[in-house]
Amino acid sequence: MTKKFLAMVFAMVFMGAPMASRAEEGAPLDAGSLIIGHVTDAHSWHLFDYKSKDGKEHSVAIPLPVIIIDNGHLEVFMSSKFHNGHAVYQGYNLTFALVGGVLTKEEIVCVEPLEGCEVPENAYMDGEGHLYQRVLKPGKGEVKPIDLSITKTSAAIMIAVVLLIVIVMVAKNGYKKRPNQAPRGLQSLVEMLVVFVRDDIVRPMIGEKHYRKYLPYLLTLFFFIFFCNILGLIPIFPAGANISGSLAVTATLALITFFITNISGNKHYWTDIFNTPGVPAWLKVFPLMPLVELVGVFTKPIVLMIRLFANMTAGHIVILGFIVIIYIMSQLFGTMVGGAVSVVSVFFCVFISLLECLVAYLQAFVFTMLSALYIGMAVEEPEHEEKASVVEA
Repeated sequence: MTKKFLAMVFAMVFMGAPMASRAEEGAPLDAGSLIIGHVTDAHSWHLFDYKSKDGKEHSVAIPLPVIIIDNGHLEVFMSSKFHNGHAVYQGYNLTFALVGGVLTKEEIVCVEPLEGCEVPENAYMDGEGHLYQRVLKPGKGEVKPIDLSITKTSAAIMIAVVLLIVIVMVAKNGYKKRPNQAPRGLQSLVEMLVVFVRDDIVRPMIGEKHYRKYLPYLLTLFFFIFFCNILGLIPIFPAGANISGSLAVTATLALITFFITNISGNKHYWTDIFNTPGVPAWLKVFPLMPLVELVGVFTKPIVLMIRLFANMTAGHIVILGFIVIIYIMSQLFGTMVGGAVSVVSVFFCVFISLLECLVAYLQAFVFTMLSALYIGMAVEEPEHEEKASVVEA
């Protein structure tokens, strides 16, 4: 227990290191930007910051490929060209910049500040030391290129998939090496989760007749979400990316469930939507109930998407909020007050982190269970058909 507690404290300090450096400099701490920057996507994988002997702060990050298509022209370069958002990249005939962590193409002009004058705001420097400034011309808005870059979230998904495949293959090889023997180690964990998903989620929700057809997808769904959630709680590379806190990821998973559900829907499923049984005829003619049922078809994946995104993002924001409080109180009332607040903040951070471990499992369970429920409703057969099949048997 002591080791786990120390690991949690180390994680909290690790996550708050960039905030600490800013607090020490005496610069006003922008809590909102720092928190949002930690939970949103980025074009590089930030690891840590450090100060050199000359007092300058340096960021250590893993650059990721930037792939842009603008007006049919392809630009491919590494995100290190942006120098953590402080420089522009001049391509073949385009100038790109990171503004608030978002890739953008704007009207950017070269400006050379006079000697002794202040550097303009929003200035960027290229590799040759020339300064550029964002200038939006009157009547012109921001023009965004098609961004196909490998961002932090997409890179984390690749890492998670590779690690998940390795785990499953290790468990599979365990059965080959020791056939007809009790599982052990990692094999035991994987088997326990597989049996749980099969017997407690998929089979009861879909039914004996159809559950085997959808079991591979629902197992993949559960393991992927659960593994990504766990990786998101570890703040050290190659973990630490908020995969489940990306709407693009949760929306993709929800859309897959949506398409599988509606493609698998039988005649009984669609009849219940457009000719709902037990409803007065005037509601069907109006048609109020068919409209409500049809809207429900599209709201189900939206609920799946938002629930997973909101729950995983909220936990990270709460933890980061408790960390930020330490540095805010230090700036406002001094180091002694900040130190006293840190005891309470770290305690709550550890508590929320432990709660997040439970939420990581629960959200994988809920997403898989609701997906199985929706599929089960789509393939469910009418009661009279089930009774007829029983009589024939």
